[in-house]
Parts: sequence; C-alpha cells; structure tokens
Amino acid sequence: MEKPPPAADPAQDPAAAFDRDPDDGIIATSRAPIAFRYYDLVMAAFVAILLLSNLIGAAKLTFVEVPFWPDGWWPAPDGVFIYGAGILFFPLGYVIGDVLTEIYGFARARRVIWVGTAAMVFLAFMSWVVVSLPPFDGWTCSASGFGGARPLTSNPDPAIPDGAICQETYVSVFGSTWRIVVASISAFWAGEFVNSFVMAKMKVLTRGRFLWTRTIGSTFVGQGVDSLIFYPVAFLGIWTPEAVVTVMVTNWALKVAWEAALTPVTYAVVGRLKRAEGVDLFDLDTDFSPFATSTPRAG
Repeated sequence: MEKPPPAADPAQDPAAAFDRDPDDGIIATSRAPIAFRYYDLVMAAFVAILLLSNLIGAAKLTFVEVPFWPDGWWPAPDGVFIYGAGILFFPLGYVIGDVLTEIYGFARARRVIWVGTAAMVFLAFMSWVVVSLPPFDGWTCSASGFGGARPLTSNPDPAIPDGAICQETYVSVFGSTWRIVVASISAFWAGEFVNSFVMAKMKVLTRGRFLWTRTIGSTFVGQGVDSLIFYPVAFLGIWTPEAVVTVMVTNWALKVAWEAALTPVTYAVVGRLKRAEGVDLFDLDTDFSPFATSTPRAG
C-alpha cells in the first residue's frame, strides 16, 4: 500500500497538525494514498446492506410497544410505535457510510454513494421488468386462498400442496409504484451526501476527536433529509398529512436512536480500519460537489 510520507510537513499538508500520536502508525493527512486495503470490501458491504434493506425490509410494517410512554402523547397515543421493518438494518448503511467518510474521505464515499444509487436504479428496473412479465397460467393464486381454510396457493387443486409464491404475492412484495421508487432513490442520494458532508466537515472542526459527535450528528441531519424527501414524495396525498408526519418523525427518531446505539460498533470498526490502512484522512481541500471526480492524492 502506498502511503503519504511519514513525516508530513504541515506547510505542505495542513492535516499533519491533527496527528495527536505520531507513534501509533496512523498518519494524519489530507492526501489519500493511491490504494487502500479494504475500501472495496467496505463498498461491497454498503451496497449489499442498501439493496437488502430496500428489497426485504421495505415492504413490511411492524410495531413496538413502549409501556412507559405517556398516554395520549404524540406520535404514539397508545404507546404503540409503527415503523417499517427495514429501518432495523438500513441504518447499518449509515454506519458504513460514516466509516467510509471517516476512513476514506468524502471523495471515496461519493463514489460509493453513486455506486449505491446505480444499484438501486437497476434494482427498481429489474423489479419492474420481472413483475411486468406475464405469469404462466399455472402460476396464479387460487381464489380459495383469500377466504377459505387453505392458505394462499399457486395451484387451485387441494391435492397439490403448493406454496404461496404466485403473481399476486410477487407483486405485493416486489411491485412498487413510481412514487416509491423515485422517493427511495432521491432520499437515499440526498441523505447520504448530506451525511457524508456533515461527517467530513465535523471531523475537521473537531480535529479528529469526539467521533461520536459526528457519527450521531451526521446521521441526525442526513436521516432528516432522507425522511423529509421520502415520506412526502412517496405518500403525501395517499396517507393523511398527519400520518405522513407521524411516520416520518417516528422513523427518523428510531434511525437516529439506532445509530447512537451502534456507536460502540462504529468506534471498533473505525479504530481497526485506521490501524489497518495506516492513515487518518481529513477533507481539507476536497471538492464537495456530488458531481466532482477528482481525489486529492499523496504526493
């Protein structure tokens, strides 16, 4: 792995002044090495969690009862919080997004965000094509499954114990309206870029200290932007305005709380990766445009 010079001159690389422990094997720099050891693996983990969260978790609503919640208080007057199951795992993407910016800088996080956006676009396109294909006649749900004793089946013959995989159930899981698709992709793109920008700026502001302030702070802002885009675009006019605001605020609060709960995990991953990569990258002269292509290099 190519690294910056171990004794960087602060006049040439101002980030060298942020190095609090010159003997820990981690060099504070604003010049990224040409290659990293684990960047591709972190990118793969980010995209995998992103796609799986949207594919598996997005279609299911679940709930949690909070027994100590004051009766009648908004947004859960009866103490029951309703949320999308995907938020249990989707915030892991924000954790990895924080790790990407903290370890590899905004420029490389930007590349991952664009890769994730392209993957979501292809997921939406593939889902639309597959759902739109005409199903074979024998692959339709039996009407008896909607009201009879038998479970939903892909074959009307009671003697054939087929499962519930048929066109109707397939559409219910993988079929999304154009509003959901546009809302999901737009919210992810904007929220992730805001999250990474806040993370990078706060790292410089804190001179690399107090990691928890920027992981939670960036998620607070980034998830706020994500929620402000997704729920109105996807559901305003379908749900009541009160329902949109309630679910939006509840999901945003749960995501931020989940991110805060994962802070010890973030610390462990960041510490291990910094030692493995040997650099502590600061975005001092980075172009923060989402459409920029240049990356500051070690010289």
